[in-house]
Amino acid sequence: MLETRSLSAGYGRTPVVKNLNLQLPEGRITALIGPNGCGKSTLLKTLARVLKPLSGEVLMRGAALHRLDDRAIARQLSMLPQTPTQPEGISVRQLVEYGRAPYLSHWGRLKAEDRQRVDLAMRETGVHELAERPLSDLSGGQRQRVWIAMILAQDTDLVLLDEPTTYLDLAHQIELLQLLQQLNRNGKTIVVVLHDLNQACRYCDHLVVLREGQLVTQGSPDEVFDAELLATTFSLSAQVIRDPVAGTPMCIPL
Repeated sequence: MLETRSLSAGYGRTPVVKNLNLQLPEGRITALIGPNGCGKSTLLKTLARVLKPLSGEVLMRGAALHRLDDRAIARQLSMLPQTPTQPEGISVRQLVEYGRAPYLSHWGRLKAEDRQRVDLAMRETGVHELAERPLSDLSGGQRQRVWIAMILAQDTDLVLLDEPTTYLDLAHQIELLQLLQQLNRNGKTIVVVLHDLNQACRYCDHLVVLREGQLVTQGSPDEVFDAELLATTFSLSAQVIRDPVAGTPMCIPL
């Protein structure tokens, strides 16, 4: 679904991602993992066209991303950044309704179908009862779930999330990751930046491992996640065992 060709991206003239060739599989949950500063968020922003490549290109279903219309992209691809900008003086429902913007007519009015999609997104993320409350009154974890509801209301085939478990307690982290799995079963392709390696292995089908802006390896957790990878990429001495519940690889630091 998404492909990079000789992609370099960064800030100013300084590349963070360097000459990256990558294909992200359609219909899977892909986790971008790697040590701090390795380029995970930079790559995600470039895939979402928030950042312009310094060189190379990003393709979506074979078409160069920079040549596609903004509205067309917004109907196919949605992204939740690490620290989204919070509009002033709006309610939970109003923020989630922003997710329907790519589908609105020139007059900007929500149709019945749009309102149904907004209600469904709020129910799926457990914020429906907060619908009329000001966004500014919510806790960090509650706000994060509202932002995710907005992304769900956008209803795109491709969903990009940059550390979406930030601000969530463990129970809500698991709830969110299970929701991503359900969305994936319903046909959505998901690319997510995660710091918790065990969660990445348990809830994602495909791992892309980055270090210093370059691809180390990619594949299923069973294929690529081992003690050698942890030592060379994360400078972590650990034992890799099977998760006793999920059967996926998990690391135990030594």
